[in-house]
Amino acid sequence: MRIEFHPQAKDELESSADWYAERSAAAARDFLVSVDLALKSIGHNPARFPRVDDHHRSCGVMKFPYQIVYRHDAERVFIIAVAHAKRRPGFWQGR
Repeated sequence: MRIEFHPQAKDELESSADWYAERSAAAARDFLVSVDLALKSIGHNPARFPRVDDHHRSCGVMKFPYQIVYRHDAERVFIIAVAHAKRRPGFWQGR
């Protein structure tokens, strides 16, 4: 299944990876690997993750306090946000 990112979600992913890289190259690598694994899980079976609302679902990033918020149809998964689980809940609504 095709995975696409909202521009702000892509920025959030890059910003988070940069934050980890400033502290540890290994942590940044682990973060990106964990995000990649979450994206593969979403792409394999997007309906398996819990609904956030009527249109969105959320998948946790293993070992990191992040959620990948997305919506999907038969052809693609659209990543709405790469959101820190403890900061600004629902900031992505309206995208």
